[in-house]
Amino acid sequence: MLQVNDPAPSFELADETGSVFSLDQHRGETLLLVFYPGDDTPVCTRQLCDYRDGIEAFEGLGVRVVGISRDDADSHRAFKEKHQLPFTLLSDPDLEVAAQYDSKGMLGMKRSLFLVGPEGRIRYRHVESLPVFRRAREEVLAEIEKLREEG
Repeated sequence: MLQVNDPAPSFELADETGSVFSLDQHRGETLLLVFYPGDDTPVCTRQLCDYRDGIEAFEGLGVRVVGISRDDADSHRAFKEKHQLPFTLLSDPDLEVAAQYDSKGMLGMKRSLFLVGPEGRIRYRHVESLPVFRRAREEVLAEIEKLREEG
């Protein structure tokens, strides 16, 4: 199981435009990887819109939000446009990356968060046991702020 301080597994996935997003190319940045079950589903929509509404707070902490689900680029584009999501959405159709990040469940993608630090290590992880629960923006921001204070 992937733990805090472990190296973040490298991956390359297509984004909503069809371009390849490589984790290694974002070394030096802090990324919040948001694994979610599906575009335009009730809980996922609430979660990602909550993060959208607080994007300035994430950016103020130097964190780039990146969503990952098994949906394809067309679905991601429509979802992103419909809800004006200001972050990249990646497609993991075979759940290979989800499996590397302990986010593959019996019924598909588990809802989980991984904060990858600029050095490429996991700084924070949260994996939900039930897909109906989600981590609210305030909770995530509080965890990120606590990590910043710890250095």
